[in-house]
Order: sequence, then C-alpha cells, then structure tokens
Amino acid sequence: MKVKVNQDSCIGCGACAAICDNVFELNDEGLSQAKVEEVEEKDKEEVRDAADACPTGAIEVEE
Repeated sequence: MKVKVNQDSCIGCGACAAICDNVFELNDEGLSQAKVEEVEEKDKEEVRDAADACPTGAIEVEE
C-alpha cells in the first residue's frame, strides 16, 4: 500500500496524525504529510481509517 497527502486539499486538521502517527505528521506549514511512501502491514488499517476521517479527502491510498 502506498499513501500520499494532497497538499492542495489538506487543511491541517491533524486527524490523520492523531489516528496513525506512524505514517502521518504535520509539516512546518501545518499541513499533513506522509512520513513513509510504502505503508507497513501493521499500519494499513489505521491508514485506511485516517483516509476515511480526512474531512477534505486529501489522503490518497493506493492498494
């Protein structure tokens, strides 16, 4: 699974980082970014939950 955050859509609410801090963090501009491109097996469910929780749909998940 690959994940990335569309910076144009992100509003920096931080829900993704709260749900899965192994994969997401807020950058210096206050927007979310993925810390990794390839998601480890143990984090996949949380990444899906974070994508579902994103209010702007900025998280793109490729299975």
